[in-house]
Amino acid sequence: MSRFEQYYDEWLQEQITMETSPIRLALLQKGLGHGTREFLRAVWFPAIGNFNHLFPEWEVRDFNNGYRYLDLAYMPGGAKGGIEIQGFGPHARDLDVRRFKDLCRRHCLLALDGWTFLPIAYPSITEEPQLCQQLVLAFIGRFIATDVSASLSWLEAETVRLARRMLRPLTPLELARHLRVCDRQARRILHDLVELQILDVASGSHRVRTFQLHR
Repeated sequence: MSRFEQYYDEWLQEQITMETSPIRLALLQKGLGHGTREFLRAVWFPAIGNFNHLFPEWEVRDFNNGYRYLDLAYMPGGAKGGIEIQGFGPHARDLDVRRFKDLCRRHCLLALDGWTFLPIAYPSITEEPQLCQQLVLAFIGRFIATDVSASLSWLEAETVRLARRMLRPLTPLELARHLRVCDRQARRILHDLVELQILDVASGSHRVRTFQLHR
C-alpha cells in the first residue's frame, strides 16, 4: 500500500465514522468519484502531504432549503473553501441549458454564502498536474499561513509563503514591495533561498529577473 493510499483510507474512514447526516454518510460509504480521488492522488497529496481540514461530499444548504454536496470542502479555522472536479463530458460537451443555469446558480450561492470556490477540470488533473498543484497552493494560501522551516528568518519564511501563493515566478521588486524592504535586500533574500535549494532561478542569467519554488 502506498503512502497516499494509507492516508486516503484512514482519512475517508474517519469521515465516515464521524458523519451523522444519512445522505452524506451514504455518499461517503459509496466511495468518492474517480475524478475526486485522482485529484487527491495526483494533485492535493503531492502538494500538501495530508488531508487536514479537508472534507469530501460536504453538505451545504441552498436558498431553496435543500442541500447540495461539494466534492471537497477545505475549512481551516472555520474558513469556507470549496473544490469541485469538473468532468469534461457532463460539464462541457453535454451540458444543456437547464444544467448550465443550475451550475452557475450553484456557484453564485456558494460565493454569496462566503465560499471561495476552486473548480478543477478533470483533463487538467491528468495533463497538467503540476499546474493544478500550484493552484492548490495558491488556494490554501488564502486561508492559512503555510508552514515553513523554523530555521528560516521571518523575511525568508514570508518570501516562501508569497512564492507559494503566486501562480507565476516572483520578481525581486514584487518581494521588496511585499516585505517593504529595498530591492537589494529583496535580492539577497531570494539568492539565499536559492542557495538553500528552496527557490530556483526562473529567468535571467547575468542578472536574475524572476524566481520560483524549487521543484
